[in-house]
Amino acid sequence: MALVPIAMLAACNPPAADHYVARVGVSERDAPSPPIDTPDTKGAVWAAVSANRLLYGKPGQPPLFALECRVESGQPLLTYTRFAAADARAKAVLALIGNGHVNRLKVDATRKGEAWFWQGSDAAWSPDFEGFTGGRQVEATVPGAGSLILNPSPLPGELVTRCRSLAPPAAPASAPGAVDGALQNRPGTIDTAEPPLSLEQSETE
Repeated sequence: MALVPIAMLAACNPPAADHYVARVGVSERDAPSPPIDTPDTKGAVWAAVSANRLLYGKPGQPPLFALECRVESGQPLLTYTRFAAADARAKAVLALIGNGHVNRLKVDATRKGEAWFWQGSDAAWSPDFEGFTGGRQVEATVPGAGSLILNPSPLPGELVTRCRSLAPPAAPASAPGAVDGALQNRPGTIDTAEPPLSLEQSETE
């Protein structure tokens, strides 16, 4: 019963959009920044801001995470963003643990406006996204950015499934053996090989 007011609140007042992060800004640093505390995600929810993009965070507050499906060169990709201050041009790994899976996603420090935050992309069919497909909570950890708890929701799994469905149909695999066999058995072909000797012929020779 407690989920109903939270869902209604999220629908009316979802996490703030990405431009909020860019507007706040994060200055560049000459030295690695100190790690931040693990965010408090009590009451945080997933909210769809478009058909192909989800934001995660507390209603009315800056987003903590985003998941987006896009298509490049005909191939569906999933882009994941951890809205936490990143050092300029840094690289890291986002550990995704949950729903019976332990996955590691590459992230790079990405700049938008004055802000640097963690972001990465991979093919939608990558098994590293399986952690999003279950109905349990997921833990997303980036070194120095705390351990972010992603509360349960069907929305991430639905987005992953929908994004994967955008892949072009695979070309039917050829079967050389079947083709060769069909040609050999095709009416009108001539087999020039001599038939094997029968048991009676081999005894008389």
